[in-house]
Amino acid sequence: MRKSFRFTSLNLIGCCLLAATSTFAIAQAAPAKPAVGTVISPAQMYDRQLSGMEKEIVGAAEAMPADKFNFAPTQGEFKGVRTFAGQVKHLAAANYYFFHDTTKPFKDPEADIEKLTSKEDIVKALKDSFAVAHAYISGITVANAFVMTENGTRSGTATMALAHSMDHYGQMVEYLRMNGIVPPASRGGM
Repeated sequence: MRKSFRFTSLNLIGCCLLAATSTFAIAQAAPAKPAVGTVISPAQMYDRQLSGMEKEIVGAAEAMPADKFNFAPTQGEFKGVRTFAGQVKHLAAANYYFFHDTTKPFKDPEADIEKLTSKEDIVKALKDSFAVAHAYISGITVANAFVMTENGTRSGTATMALAHSMDHYGQMVEYLRMNGIVPPASRGGM
């Protein structure tokens, strides 16, 4: 004997709440893409690029187990390459280098970052460096994007830093895969 389903107002409310919750979750997952023809600021454009790179790099760093954080390939021509932890520390130090406030004396944190040994501390240094990068990028305007500083232009610095990050992210991906780990960005849903 088959039970019949009665669609009541309570069912309707429940369906509406489910649909609204799902729509809200999807809207929260990805920022709205500006409409074609919308003018965005240089800071917005670079921040979108940096945020995407940050998500992939931090995701990769978090995906490598702590006991494999010092992995470096040994078979083939890999003599002297950085470990996985070394790649992450290098990216953290590079963010400070590229995105430092050029109006203040630069205190290079590379030596301090190199001393870090735990995955937790290294990932924290990476995340902190991205906060510095976002602060720098938020100051890029139409008026100053292509004005020369002692380090080049702000837009040129941001572009170079993003390209540099992509190089090392590629190495991190290779190290993850050599350890049987699929990078989070390749798993879908990112």
